[in-house]
Amino acid sequence: MANRTKATANNKTPPQRSPLSRERVLQAAIALADEAGLEALSMRKLATALDVKAMSLYNHVSNRDDLLDGMVDCVVSEIEVPKIQLNWQAAMLQRALSAHTVLLQHPWATMPLVSRVNVGPAMLRYIDSTLGCLVEAGFSLEMADHAWNAMDSHIYGFTLQELNFPFEVEDYSEAAEAYVAMIPAEKYPYMNRLTHLVMEQQYDGLHEFELGLNLILDGLEKLRSSES
Repeated sequence: MANRTKATANNKTPPQRSPLSRERVLQAAIALADEAGLEALSMRKLATALDVKAMSLYNHVSNRDDLLDGMVDCVVSEIEVPKIQLNWQAAMLQRALSAHTVLLQHPWATMPLVSRVNVGPAMLRYIDSTLGCLVEAGFSLEMADHAWNAMDSHIYGFTLQELNFPFEVEDYSEAAEAYVAMIPAEKYPYMNRLTHLVMEQQYDGLHEFELGLNLILDGLEKLRSSES
């Protein structure tokens, strides 16, 4: 009986791996880029992560550009799409907060998002829903185009600065003290005063994502009202 049981256990079928697909390839590539950046991503490393031959990847992505475009579209699919029935400012605020959060989770994604022509289905849906929300709120199509680009410039610029700023938040005061000698009060009075506020921890020096966005939204509301 014991021998039969042992034989049965040894004859168990090993668990089947999921078949290779474009989605699996893209998600594995995103995981690698999240961990080590785009510079560390290669077809060979991607194949190793998926435990497949490198050539098999080309059944699902044409080349590295196709891989990168697919990765970006997957990231965009994680961003909350604005709903037309919401107040337009609330919808745009939620959209921006979602985009900022998602892009911080994928630190490599902002640069290819702003520097490539992205026409994947998630990106097209994202833009079309944004335009629809603005047009239904009373913006002309032309002004809606200006509006979402102004908001996205803030989102992407703020995100890139946050990801690449040379100091950690807790080091701002110390950094201000190190640089204050380069900002003499007689030449740069306002910068000097601001630096002293940070040095003395009377002001944290942090820039607020929502403050800049609300300034843009308030300005756009004035434009919307004048168009109406």
